[in-house]
Amino acid sequence: MEAAVALGIGLLMGAGTWLVLRPTTFSVLLGLTLMAYGVNLLVFVSGRIDRSVPPLTLKGTSGWADPLPQALVLTAIVISFGMTAFFVALALRALGETGTDRADGRRSPAAGEGEEGP
Repeated sequence: MEAAVALGIGLLMGAGTWLVLRPTTFSVLLGLTLMAYGVNLLVFVSGRIDRSVPPLTLKGTSGWADPLPQALVLTAIVISFGMTAFFVALALRALGETGTDRADGRRSPAAGEGEEGP
């Protein structure tokens, strides 16, 4: 199970990194979101979540789950949602002012015109 979770975190981070390096702002936004999901999973899994330990203290139980990783992930989710909303507003503003979706501000070649080079 640990290998599957580690592979999932690696895939999220790898796909996020690849998307962040793309030229359009929508791809960058998706990449940052995937990377935030990967980091949230990493923090949650590093808290050693155990199925045999209840999340609350109940009569007859010997312990309870550590609430710190859960609180950190919840805080990270809220922060990443705010970051995503800000980035969408920023991308829409840049699209309105520059007329292009590219992160570097260059315009895409028109249909029928080819770019030279690789």
